[in-house]
Amino acid sequence: PILSLARALIRPLPPRAKGILKNFALAPARPRGQTCPMPSSHLPRIEHEVTVMFYDTDCAAVVHNLAYLRFIEEARTIMAEKMGMPLRQMVETGLYPVVLRTEIDYLSPGQVGERLLVRGGVCQLARVRFGVHFEVVRPEDGTILADCRQTLALIRMPGAKAERLPDEWFRKA
Repeated sequence: PILSLARALIRPLPPRAKGILKNFALAPARPRGQTCPMPSSHLPRIEHEVTVMFYDTDCAAVVHNLAYLRFIEEARTIMAEKMGMPLRQMVETGLYPVVLRTEIDYLSPGQVGERLLVRGGVCQLARVRFGVHFEVVRPEDGTILADCRQTLALIRMPGAKAERLPDEWFRKA
């Protein structure tokens, strides 16, 4: 029974399903793990260097999938400070950028001891939501290790009430 299940799982997709999957493409096609220029924009951007530590890796000494999200969280938090939202102010005002959705593609493995660059920034502004796009890159060869898009909203706590994005974000944009 396990063998037949495996065969069922790996059989080729029917032509109709291939067309459906093509419609759900989320990013432009590019060679796997190769760098592509981040879109130039007047929206806030950041580049942040991280070093892969032992605790960022699994038993094979490659970066664990959750470590990439932590690297991105660090860069996003530093960028928020540059946008006028330092951590202490968030705590004092009760207004926090909250992640609503994360989509990440793991393209190539990072390894313990490597220095990586997290680059990206705000890519979309709406009334109460905003989008960010980050890449984790190996600077030595330009290889993209992870490509991440997130949707966030500003949430007032307690109460978890969504608030409009500040007007100055749009003036800078």
